[in-house]
Amino acid sequence: MVAGLVVSLPVYAKTYKWVDDKGTTHYGETIPAEYASKDRSLLNKSGVVIEKQEVLTPAERRTKEAGEAKIRDEQAMARDLRRHDKSLIDSYNSVEEIELSRTRSLQQVDARINSIGSQLKMDNNNVQALQKDATSRSAAGGKVPAGLQDDIKEAQARAKRTQQDLEKYKADKLLINTRYDEDKARYKELTGK
Repeated sequence: MVAGLVVSLPVYAKTYKWVDDKGTTHYGETIPAEYASKDRSLLNKSGVVIEKQEVLTPAERRTKEAGEAKIRDEQAMARDLRRHDKSLIDSYNSVEEIELSRTRSLQQVDARINSIGSQLKMDNNNVQALQKDATSRSAAGGKVPAGLQDDIKEAQARAKRTQQDLEKYKADKLLINTRYDEDKARYKELTGK
């Protein structure tokens, strides 16, 4: 008959070292809750520090997180730039092609600006006609009907919205020009052309 021999090996438990508020150093397998937010060290079975665990203050944590966020933002910007550079090189064979693309984009925006400009002229003419009608009624000693007053307000609001649309497309045109200027400069930088 074979008898089994059971050997019990000691299991190594983690040992921590921390300092309390009075400066006294403590050792233990667990850190008391009141010291969980304090720096501590993990020791090996010989009592040698193998890992330091520094707990950051809220201000230090915010500073660290802000620094990490800045690094992530910079990495994202670098990725976007690489993607944009690849797109420029893949899309165009010359600066002239970039200019042709600009011209096509601007033609579309100019057509929209012209269309909105015509609409704005009609809207303003409508406002003037309604106001002229109201003025002539008042001059004749009559009362301006509420419906006409409402029509004037509605026509003025429509003209204002159309004017805002026109300003938006004019701003878009400036952005398109700026973007193509930047693309041309970057393309020249990348290709030496």
